Amino acid sequence: MGKLAVGATVICAATVCAAAALIVQRRMKNSAKWAKAMAILKDFEEKCDTPIGKLKQVADAMTVEMHAGLASEGGSKLKMLISYVDNLPTGDEHGLFYALDLGGTNFRVIRVQLGGKEGRVVKQEFTEVSIPPELMVGTSEGLFDFIAEELAKFVGTEGDSFFHVSPGRQRELGFTFSFPVKQTSIASGSLIRWTKGFSIEDSVDQDVVAQLTKSVEKKGLDMRVAALVNDTIGTLAGGRYDNNDVIAAVILGTGTNAAYVERASAIPKWHGLLPKSGEMVINMEWGNFRSSHLPLTEYDHALDLESLNVGEQIFEKIISGMYLGDIVRRVLCKMAEEAAFFGDTVPSKLNVPFILRTPEMSAMHHDTSPDLRVVGNKLKDVLGLLLSFATLLQRVEPRLSAAGILGILKKIGRDTVKEGEKQRTVIAMDGGLFEHYTEFSKCLEDTIKELLGEGVADTIVIEQANDGSGIGAALLAASHSQYND
Repeated sequence: MGKLAVGATVICAATVCAAAALIVQRRMKNSAKWAKAMAILKDFEEKCDTPIGKLKQVADAMTVEMHAGLASEGGSKLKMLISYVDNLPTGDEHGLFYALDLGGTNFRVIRVQLGGKEGRVVKQEFTEVSIPPELMVGTSEGLFDFIAEELAKFVGTEGDSFFHVSPGRQRELGFTFSFPVKQTSIASGSLIRWTKGFSIEDSVDQDVVAQLTKSVEKKGLDMRVAALVNDTIGTLAGGRYDNNDVIAAVILGTGTNAAYVERASAIPKWHGLLPKSGEMVINMEWGNFRSSHLPLTEYDHALDLESLNVGEQIFEKIISGMYLGDIVRRVLCKMAEEAAFFGDTVPSKLNVPFILRTPEMSAMHHDTSPDLRVVGNKLKDVLGLLLSFATLLQRVEPRLSAAGILGILKKIGRDTVKEGEKQRTVIAMDGGLFEHYTEFSKCLEDTIKELLGEGVADTIVIEQANDGSGIGAALLAASHSQYND
């Protein structure tokens, strides 16, 4: 899953209740309609409640599904994909490495000069290129030839800058390919299907690395793909490069995913030789997690039924930013229809899916102006309503995200600390919800403390990571270089 811009029930009943109080309390408080509106809100609040007991049940269910997904292919809704990444960056990496980040209508090419433990990331540069629409629905050769041409142009500017390849060495690249892939090695994987507006039939079931390599060779470019990864694994790699205590990465943005470091001996479905490191990074694809303990409301069920992937990606639909605003819209819509919340007619824009987006919710929540003018302006633009959202009293999304993280910690035995043992566990986080929505990140961290207790929680650190799809991929190319001893 590629990183996108920034269901969920992160906005609980208290949000809409506050809005109602501000806008229509005087008009409705003595009427049966007001009582009906409050009944809708109360029911919503009760159904999306996340007490600690429920969160622990979600965490336990996550751990169980992790075991099942590692035991056999198709054994769980959690795919628990073997990434073939068995060497994470250590900081010793030297040299020039490239990354190609393909995950949408644009792609990036990045180059990084690494200077070992002393120099670290000495310098980095990148270029971003828009993909012509006709290539997104054309042929595999057309797309990858275009990418290879732009890659060759960027490589051609090495001499104009600080960057240089060590004599006698081939350039190496980390390829972030944010589409569903069945990976068969660290540097090979067949495309399962295109998403995000791409539709190139002749590349389905084909090795995307082989396709890129063929186009690169046609351009006369001496470059090898050293690692095929997704953005979550790249985030883990970038986090480990900066901090050796990083053991997992979580993306919380428009979509969501998690990856972590597992003992290779604890992966029953792994039939190859155990890697020398004894470790293997697992791409959980945790957005597809589902459990009877998840607080799914009628609004979540309705959203799922109207989605393009009914019954799939349930966890993603209730914790990722893509769906946050639309759950609020659905609550308001029911209030408008059943309690005449906005008068005798339902505002037409209220029936438009995803018109209330997560960025608007974040901007309104952070509005500290005395007259709440940001709130007013946002909702005028989106719904045409003077609706003001007060401080969120409860959030379901960050609390469920914390439960998912606890599930990972339980699986790898980091949910307890033995007496006298020094232990530090770092989770690298990326994505717009965590990075830009400060109340979300604070609630997530507070919930982890609540779940683990002060003693163990003191050993868990959540750190912001950046550009896993870029720098992280280049670092994985370095850690899986053909020139490593």
